[in-house]
Amino acid sequence: MEGAAAIAENNAETKARSGPEAFDELVAIHRPRIFRFALASLRDRDAAESVTQDCFLRAYRAWSLFRGDSAVTTWLTKIAINLIRDAARSRRFQFWKRANADAILADVNGSFIPAGGSSQEDRLSAKQQVAQVWKAMDDLSPSQRTVFLLHFMEEMDLAEIEAVTGIGNATIRVHLYRAVRVVRAKLGRLK
Repeated sequence: MEGAAAIAENNAETKARSGPEAFDELVAIHRPRIFRFALASLRDRDAAESVTQDCFLRAYRAWSLFRGDSAVTTWLTKIAINLIRDAARSRRFQFWKRANADAILADVNGSFIPAGGSSQEDRLSAKQQVAQVWKAMDDLSPSQRTVFLLHFMEEMDLAEIEAVTGIGNATIRVHLYRAVRVVRAKLGRLK
């Protein structure tokens, strides 16, 4: 219960400081995480920027309705997930996703490779491994991909994923198990 009390206190404090300056601070704190999740989900920098911007626009418009029942991060991630689903359903988005897949994959991979202190060979090897994981993720269902990204990329535990997605804990475990199995199997075939 201590964690829930801390969240409620933090949300109450955040809410008490409402206004444009407080919301700007909220954006500064949470934008990198929302953008990173949108980019990993969509694999399109422009679409991820649009989703991130729309997410904070919707949050700003609904800020007066936010009661603080959940963490601000959870609330924002829920908004982002809904926007990502909308973008994925869009026919226009599907066309651009297929047309630019190769260029996007290279762009996304580059942003996940650590720059400092590693040799050229290590960076190339890491880039190839990330590309293989991205390729393996293409075989995941949208729900499996979301759970996989939230767990491994955003380092959310199952309770946080449940709060963000509204998917039950048991279903999350099944999606995560199946996603890991698919990715491992695909990576095993690529070696």
